[in-house]
Amino acid sequence: MTITGVVLGAPDARELAAFYERLLGWPRKADEPDWVQLANPDGGTGLSFQTEEGYVRPVWPHGPGDQQMMVHLDIRVDDLAEASAHATACGAEPAAFQPQADVRVHLDPAGHPFCLWVEP
Repeated sequence: MTITGVVLGAPDARELAAFYERLLGWPRKADEPDWVQLANPDGGTGLSFQTEEGYVRPVWPHGPGDQQMMVHLDIRVDDLAEASAHATACGAEPAAFQPQADVRVHLDPAGHPFCLWVEP
């Protein structure tokens, strides 16, 4: 078995895919009204997006009764400050809670948390 992708639900698949296109610079492999695939140019696991009518934005960190995140992405970067500024310029929101000095948590436009991190 081989994992070929990770799928993120969103209120609008194309809108969220456009954000990750800007963030990662990955090209679209498939583009349908409610389904978009981005191809990893290095040949690794891709990233897909599907429109979900009943999508509920996750809360991070969650509290009692909050919608929990189902998955998050870890994205290795060379320069944390530069990558964080790029993510914000692409449309991400820095999370209010930052649990580690060498990681920056951001929220994508649909509220999915993702972590930018540097290798020690």
